[in-house]
Amino acid sequence: MSDIRALIMALPHPVILIDAAERISATNAPAKHLIGMASDGLPYITALRQPALIDAVEATLQDAKLRVVRYLGNDGARDTTWTVTVTAAKLTDGATVVLSFQDMTAVEDANDMRRDFVANVSHELRTPLTSLLGFIETLRGPASEDRAAQTRFLGIMEQEAERMHNLVEDLMSLNRVEGQARIKPTLQTNLCGLIDDVLAAMKPRADAAGVTLISEQPSGAVSILADREQMWQVIANLVENAVKYGTKSGSVGGVVTVRLCAPTHEPALLQTGVRLSVIDQGDGIAAHHIARLTHRFYRVDSHRSREVGGTGLGLAIVKHIINRHRGRLRISSVVGQGTEFTAFLPASTEKATESSS
Repeated sequence: MSDIRALIMALPHPVILIDAAERISATNAPAKHLIGMASDGLPYITALRQPALIDAVEATLQDAKLRVVRYLGNDGARDTTWTVTVTAAKLTDGATVVLSFQDMTAVEDANDMRRDFVANVSHELRTPLTSLLGFIETLRGPASEDRAAQTRFLGIMEQEAERMHNLVEDLMSLNRVEGQARIKPTLQTNLCGLIDDVLAAMKPRADAAGVTLISEQPSGAVSILADREQMWQVIANLVENAVKYGTKSGSVGGVVTVRLCAPTHEPALLQTGVRLSVIDQGDGIAAHHIARLTHRFYRVDSHRSREVGGTGLGLAIVKHIINRHRGRLRISSVVGQGTEFTAFLPASTEKATESSS
């Protein structure tokens, strides 16, 4: 038995042995941590407590057949899910049931995320699709001869179709970014020139909203190793959000500042890096929203977001891109004063091909 005990003690996953007397004869350290007690010598029913697992052990003690059951635990910070393989073994000192635990928490989390994702996408598409179907029915029926109604309904249908198009584009973009998460960018990209290009492209939209765009940059060029197209997305998404939501309620216009700092040691990165900030002077965001802002489809104000055409995916895309660039995203906000999104990005420390600008 000493050899078996030494073997299970060396295993990285929880293992429990139960003897023919229905008592726990051995547990390794991961198993002790999982069940939360020193259980050697105790009846297994006292330590395990979960009916499905107890029933499986009892049945395997009787017929020596393999069984697989679920076990729910808690690591002190969150609930965990385990698959337990219950098998019979014949040792020198008698029959033994071996419980081997496999952590399935990550798989369960992935399944939950997939279900939530499908539910969210379905919800986001249902409203515009319902609107389109309703308007099509109206245009074919009561409004078939009403030119004014047709013009009005076609305009709304165009908006709803554009909303679905934007959602599909963002979903495809998010999928591409996630697929490249482990591929480190290798092209030198001039952030100063990139910011200028993005602000020039965003100026018509900002002018229409009465928002002034301001750029604050170091005197010299600032380059990092980056995917230029993805960094464009980061800056454009943050600036677009600031233009949309960076105006105080009841006010017209505002100021959005894009600030780039020269390379310096950044504690957030534990190395030399640059700070790229987008700052607005809007209503600000309550503290309890900030931690969830980068979650897919999370919106502080769902009604306003849909009115201005938001898909709820922009900040999720920003976070994934910054993570791919080995950076950090920090969000700070004061209600009534505005919000600041800051990307900390590693400064370029190696030679690489210059990205086209």
